[in-house]
Amino acid sequence: MIGIQPPILPVLMSAPKPAPKPAPSPLAPVEREFLVVCLCAAWCGTCREYEAGFRELEAQYPDVGFAWVDIEDENSGVEDWDIENFPTLLIQRKELVLFCGPMLPHHGILKQALETYRLQSPAEAAQYAHATPERAGWQAMRNYRGLLR
Repeated sequence: MIGIQPPILPVLMSAPKPAPKPAPSPLAPVEREFLVVCLCAAWCGTCREYEAGFRELEAQYPDVGFAWVDIEDENSGVEDWDIENFPTLLIQRKELVLFCGPMLPHHGILKQALETYRLQSPAEAAQYAHATPERAGWQAMRNYRGLLR
């Protein structure tokens, strides 16, 4: 006896769902685990052009604190830092300064750097932050969060 075969139906595969976007943090930007600070000057044309993309990254990473700081503002806390090239970026994870220096004004570079630092464990970040004399020096000399206390 021949049985009735069920019809062959195409298998519907759904596209992979994108990772959920982190919820906005109720913490102030400087209190979040990661902080990205752009040190610029109001007179700098490159800085003015860079700011829109910087703000777009801020919207893409609501769990990361972003700060735009005019180095010539007497209340910025960084007016004594020797900033010669723009944009100069500072990336911190809690109290660890992971990067401080000029960065080409291409937002993809900042995004890639931020993604790389976010993949580090806290122990890896601490090791990285102290791995060279330059980075070790940043911990005392370029701690933006420390300036705000």
